[in-house]
Amino acid sequence: MSSRTTRRSTRAALALAALVGSAALATLPVTTASAAPGDGLAVQYRTSASGATADQSEPWLKVRNTGTTTVQLSQVKIRYYFKADSPTAAYRFACSWAVKGCSVVTGTFGTLPNATATADRYLEIGFTPAAGSLAPGADTGDMQLRFHQSNWQTLNQSDDYSFNGARTMYADWAQVTARISGAHVWGTAPAGNEPTEPPTTPPPGGGATLFDDFSYTSHTDPALAAHGWSVRANPGGPGVPGATWDPSKVTFLTQSGNTVMNLETSSAGTGATTTHTEVLTKATKFKNGTYAARVKFSDAPKYGPDGDRVVQTFFTINDLKAPMADDYAEYDFEYLPNGGWGEPANILYTTSWETYNPDPWQAVNQHSESRTSFAGWHDLVVTIDNSRITYYVDGALFGVHDAAYLPERPMSINFNQWLIDLNGQTSTTPRAYDQQVDYVLHVKDQVLSPAQVTAKLAALRAAGTTFVDEVPAS
Repeated sequence: MSSRTTRRSTRAALALAALVGSAALATLPVTTASAAPGDGLAVQYRTSASGATADQSEPWLKVRNTGTTTVQLSQVKIRYYFKADSPTAAYRFACSWAVKGCSVVTGTFGTLPNATATADRYLEIGFTPAAGSLAPGADTGDMQLRFHQSNWQTLNQSDDYSFNGARTMYADWAQVTARISGAHVWGTAPAGNEPTEPPTTPPPGGGATLFDDFSYTSHTDPALAAHGWSVRANPGGPGVPGATWDPSKVTFLTQSGNTVMNLETSSAGTGATTTHTEVLTKATKFKNGTYAARVKFSDAPKYGPDGDRVVQTFFTINDLKAPMADDYAEYDFEYLPNGGWGEPANILYTTSWETYNPDPWQAVNQHSESRTSFAGWHDLVVTIDNSRITYYVDGALFGVHDAAYLPERPMSINFNQWLIDLNGQTSTTPRAYDQQVDYVLHVKDQVLSPAQVTAKLAALRAAGTTFVDEVPAS
């Protein structure tokens, strides 16, 4: 890590150094707040690592449809609860074997808002659309799952809420929970962490709002700067040394009658031929409240050979005034379609930052991750109140981070796309990657559910609003 000299490229090494753990809007699926009549699941559990301590925990699971309607597995989330072995412990998930195939099973770690004596973390199991559906009475079959500390230190399982060493044969187990489209349908969570359904009420009135539909003609459109956006042109990190940040690679495209912002990153295998892109607010005036954006991630280049370690982002940030300064803040969605930072394949991170020291590297942050493809359009929401930071992807809870990581100072809102290095793809053949953004929304000091964000967005668009900024200067 010491070879990474730039602030954000060094910061980006969180995967190893963290101290913890276009479709039109009308066609988007809406997260439901309650299970449909006839929906039901049961989760069966067994373990093949039954000792009080183990190199890795092995919660093997089956999910059974106990309802009367077919359930899409991509709408199902299962949570296994455990007690971290230390406050700074970080964990990794793996699937050893699954009847439906490990490629369709995802694992994401999160932090409980209310720690108990037997649980302060959870492993959330999900499924990609390729997992298909479960007919009434059907089950997923065996899913041989496991997780371990990133440093492979021995785990203590004896104090884990969902662990039971006597369960060596599959049977229903209520100490894991299940949700369908966000609605709780199975199991009992640790006390104080009972699953709650997202509010279905309309978003509250008031709340100073920033909204931009990115209806611009080019990066030189005077309205873009007038609306408070800066298109980066200055050199420096993060990313490939010698690369440029090229404003001309930020363009605006019309898709199905809707304008989207396109960030292109390209390379021909050298620093001099590499271009990165970034768009950010000129003002650092955003703090508590709701942040949302609809972003299209790409797994493959639009031309040329694949394999570059590209980073595609939506984040908020302020400046680090001094190493380990306690008033620093940053909240990230970062997608790595080809891996990087020690990861071999695609992974999505959400990360909440308290502070860091660039040299020697030291980080104080908390992150959640999911090792699966996120190619395509996604609705990204992060909310910040006085007690926690909560991340959602496509209406589903992705991670809850602790009050220790709340912001002390306002931040800017940013989108960027860049290459970590050129080691993932050494070819000198030109190639380029796209990241697209449909809209961005911030509502000051109000915590909105994903459903309320959707309602707020629909109201703004129905009124013909393409831009509004009511957020006062900090």
